[in-house]
Amino acid sequence: MRRLPVYLLIDTSGSMRGEPIEAVNTGLLSMVAALRQDPHALETVHLAILTFDREAKVVAELTPLDVFNPPRLETPQSGPTHLGEALAILVERVPEDVRRRSEGEKGDWAPLLFVMTDGKPSDLQLFDQNVPKIRALGFGNIVGCAAGPKAERAALDRFCDHVAALDTLDSAGFAQFFKWVSEAISGGSRDPGASTTELPPPPGEIKLNL
Repeated sequence: MRRLPVYLLIDTSGSMRGEPIEAVNTGLLSMVAALRQDPHALETVHLAILTFDREAKVVAELTPLDVFNPPRLETPQSGPTHLGEALAILVERVPEDVRRRSEGEKGDWAPLLFVMTDGKPSDLQLFDQNVPKIRALGFGNIVGCAAGPKAERAALDRFCDHVAALDTLDSAGFAQFFKWVSEAISGGSRDPGASTTELPPPPGEIKLNL
């Protein structure tokens, strides 16, 4: 069975502490529940979650949707936002995770990447080094979310195909964002062979740069 790998990179820096990270945790649970209602997604989608704050790490390995258990995300009291380190981990993991086409093997569908941050990368040198490498990995779509007034959209514009702006960091905004992400993933699972995945219309809370 050909899989649709989906990677989520989520900012867990200190500025996300409190209501924002709780809203993200709730949104992830809702997203997974919604995806499981879609038979196409249930058959093909595999999810992985990476977080980044003063360190970046894989908190959920690439796992089939039907057995995926969203981890509870937490934030440090404060600290930098190492998005560059998260991208570096992704550059290493995607070639290992994604089954490529070979003789007698169709391989996985082009993976999807969703990146959410409420700030800007603190590790600029590592970020600069890995932006072109991310673009070369062959993602079917890379969608960024600049969450809140302090998010630097310009950094996301450098490697994302689309960037959504979320004005607030409250539970309502994140709920709409993750609902939209679940719709985007479901759409990708229905037409995974497309060169780029079409995104559904965003809700009013989300401003999308096409």
